[in-house]
Amino acid sequence: MVMLTPLDIELVLNSHCQHSKQTLITVAENYLEKLQLRPNSIISNFDNWSQEDKPKYGHLFQHIVIGDVPDPVTIILDLKKCNVNWFIYSLDADEASLHVENDSDGCEVNMASHISLPSKSLFQLWESLFYEKNIKGNLLKYARTMMKFSDKKVNSTLVNCNKVILLHGPPGTGKTSLCKALAQKLSIQMKNSFPTGGCLIEINSHSLFSKYFSESAKLVHNMFTKIRLICEDKNILVCVLMDEVESLTRARDQCSSGSEPSDAIRVVNAMLTQIDNIKQYPNVLILATSNLTGTIDLAFVDRADVKEYLGLPGIPAIYNIYYSSITELIRVNIIKGDDISDQAGDTGDRFSQRLTKICEKSIGLSGRSLRKIPFLADALFLKGNQPDVYDFLDAMEQAIEKELSDRNYFIAPK
Repeated sequence: MVMLTPLDIELVLNSHCQHSKQTLITVAENYLEKLQLRPNSIISNFDNWSQEDKPKYGHLFQHIVIGDVPDPVTIILDLKKCNVNWFIYSLDADEASLHVENDSDGCEVNMASHISLPSKSLFQLWESLFYEKNIKGNLLKYARTMMKFSDKKVNSTLVNCNKVILLHGPPGTGKTSLCKALAQKLSIQMKNSFPTGGCLIEINSHSLFSKYFSESAKLVHNMFTKIRLICEDKNILVCVLMDEVESLTRARDQCSSGSEPSDAIRVVNAMLTQIDNIKQYPNVLILATSNLTGTIDLAFVDRADVKEYLGLPGIPAIYNIYYSSITELIRVNIIKGDDISDQAGDTGDRFSQRLTKICEKSIGLSGRSLRKIPFLADALFLKGNQPDVYDFLDAMEQAIEKELSDRNYFIAPK
């Protein structure tokens, strides 16, 4: 018996259309069967329609997103050998709105931002993040299981699930981006459970600390009161993001030692109470990030069902980051050259060998820094327009050397 490869494919519609789901899937299948499909890729150019189909279907899709597969060696996908899960949706183009409160002086405090999901502003974010150990896939499994246990009303005294995910690690490793991308992906994949869609509420941790410190606990309470009102609509998935959560959940033993005001303890207590209260809603998920895990109150850490460490990227992740950046620059004609995608999986070809050596020199850089290297290469180390891909790789190597050299100025002498 042949095992089919599980594969997620997303059909992003240009607008709401009258075609049935099955019609859209059939049209997409017929179109995709003519293409070489690669895992973790996005199709946005639809020039390959036949003359007969283009007037009827050429306007339907804005993008088609091909998901990742468990086998990292797979380069070209055969749809006939895949068990495809189809997801069909439109992107929300609205910008984030702000939740504002007034402090005791009547001054406005920006407590949080709110964005509807799936959002145009977060499109392709999931596909741009690369990690080892299938971290993204595991986070999806964790989150879906959390929501399933909540939906089934599992007795929390027997099986505890607070629906809290904590991502921690050094700066620049994509913790906040991964939280946002996870919320976006869940709103797409759980549309049957939450037909209205989703929303991402990003709490402004720093603004919740009033200049009158004693007001901060009250601001936390008011913020979560508004979140609970949104959660009353059970048809919407509510993802609450607390970035740099250590600023809201600082360890109380540090607060009581005299290094922090005693009112900080009230903020931590208020935050923990609100987390305990909000978990009763079956449609809410809390996502938190931290660079300074040693300062987080252990009571919050204990409430996190998942504590995932995101470290600096290794060579496979660095390769994927650079490769995706280079293909984008080829797409927009900044780099001249043939399509390198045919060579990407062949470790023996000239391009892959050259890029791998560059990746080895990039060990120790964060994902955020790696994404800047192509920009620095073009800005500082290239002459003329549209260099070929190998000249660009030479420039990237120079940019990496400069980045590493510049960082030495920020390393404290021993």
